[in-house]
Parts: sequence; C-alpha cells; structure tokens
Amino acid sequence: MKLSMWRRRGHRFHHSDGNRIAVRFAYEWHDDSRNWFRSYGNENWEFDDNGLMRRRFACINDLPIKESDRKYFWPLGRRPDDHPGLSDLDL
Repeated sequence: MKLSMWRRRGHRFHHSDGNRIAVRFAYEWHDDSRNWFRSYGNENWEFDDNGLMRRRFACINDLPIKESDRKYFWPLGRRPDDHPGLSDLDL
C-alpha cells in the first residue's frame, strides 16, 4: 500500500528535561485505491546531545474515513500557520 497525498497536523503537549517531547498528531492520506484514512495517535521523542533523534515511540491508529469527512485541504507542502489545531477540529 502506498501512502499518498498526506497532510499532518501535530501538537506538542509535553516537554521534559530538554531532550524529550511528547506529540499528539493526526494526518490524512489515501491508498492506491483512493480509500481515505485518518491516522492519529501519540509519539514520544528522545534526542541525543547533538539534537538527533535517539528514540521514537509511537502509538498510531488508522481510521477509514469518507473523502467528504476530510479536514485537511491545504496544498501539498507546509501547513498554513492559521490552520486550526487538533482540538479546534475535535480530533
């Protein structure tokens, strides 16, 4: 399965001792058959002293959605700064 046309929205919700953060995220994408999905979950990232990611733990759930239920419509590339956050979109 090929992940296509995906858009991601994340929200950092915890920062600890300077080298760890936790992120809540959701992204939308479709497969080769144009079946749409919203993937959402949490990630924990740990960085080494050079700022490179040392560990990543993720819990990701894929939810099939109708194309009409999509919430992310910006053009491919960087998300617009004024795009609503996850909580604003009830995600």
